[in-house]
Amino acid sequence: NPNVKIVYRKLTYEDYERSLVDALAAGAGPDILMFHNTWLPKHGGKIAAMPEGETWMTVRDFQQQFVDVAAQDLVYANRIYALPLYVDTLALYYNKDILNNAGITRPAQTWEEFNSDVETITRLDGSGNIIQSAAAIGTARNINRSTDILIGLMIQSGVRMMSAENSEPTFSRPVNNTAVGEIALKYYTDFANPSVRTYTWNDAQHYSIDAFAEGKTAMMFNYSHQIPVLRAKAARLNFGVAPIPQVSPNDAKTYANYWAVAVSNRSQFADNAWRFLIHLTSKDGSSSYLNATLRPAARRDLVELQRNDLDLGVFAVQALSARSWFQIDNTALESIFADMIEDVNFGRANVREALQSAETRVSVLMSRNR
Repeated sequence: NPNVKIVYRKLTYEDYERSLVDALAAGAGPDILMFHNTWLPKHGGKIAAMPEGETWMTVRDFQQQFVDVAAQDLVYANRIYALPLYVDTLALYYNKDILNNAGITRPAQTWEEFNSDVETITRLDGSGNIIQSAAAIGTARNINRSTDILIGLMIQSGVRMMSAENSEPTFSRPVNNTAVGEIALKYYTDFANPSVRTYTWNDAQHYSIDAFAEGKTAMMFNYSHQIPVLRAKAARLNFGVAPIPQVSPNDAKTYANYWAVAVSNRSQFADNAWRFLIHLTSKDGSSSYLNATLRPAARRDLVELQRNDLDLGVFAVQALSARSWFQIDNTALESIFADMIEDVNFGRANVREALQSAETRVSVLMSRNR
């Protein structure tokens, strides 16, 4: 395509969404944009679906080429709205030295094993202060991606986050007469409850990534892009990455968080833009992108190639069983779930009240955005 010139503009994460929305509203937006996996309900009206016809990718092609969660997030009404560059998932980061010194031979594979490791590693002084934390889990705003961890737990536990039609939130409702949402929220917040045996974290701890880099906590949950961050912060930190623990090892699930590429519905060059994106997310195009960015693959054929990669293998394989959910506004929902965690932590509400209050707030948010 010698007559096509592509100009790339990089923005900071903090400014990106606002700058993008402002530019699109002013008619000065880009032809191609980075599109978060949760944005179809929020920003779907700003992007164009891929053209249909014999020369274009079909939904079946999409499903065969990319992992399942991508089709869940980026395909709507049998039309493709974005193509994934990669798929990242929550995994378990662990300090090898701390686990070795505690006599723990491998990172936990189930949450029951995780509970046992937490009890083994955590050390308190005579006043109940945490001397050695086992894991950064249990609070909201001093844990990176805390709400993702909680939602991942809820999804693993069988919580139905939304109704079948995505018309209303349902995460406070029982499933098969079991209050799975309450169980997941209580389990998460108990790690910050001094009266519980698994107490290992509180709001006085350093921010989770810093605490892990400093060796003040043995484990944290995060995405693959934190690997170079940790190596820059603490070059001598002896850490590994393992799959996230599971409620049911025979039905593995982890939480997805990633960016895709889409075409503005105001683009005058939509066909050329889509042709470029199809190339960019092809096996060859994706390989170049993933090698440059060190991200886990979204393409099934590249997952297989990354499977044994020491850094990315865990994340790549987990992409096959990754899950997501319908979010009307990912930023607002993150705040609602963080408040829910803190309502329990600070005793402002019991688990059931906090969960129901959050569900009500999400319902109101959805009604405003319809």
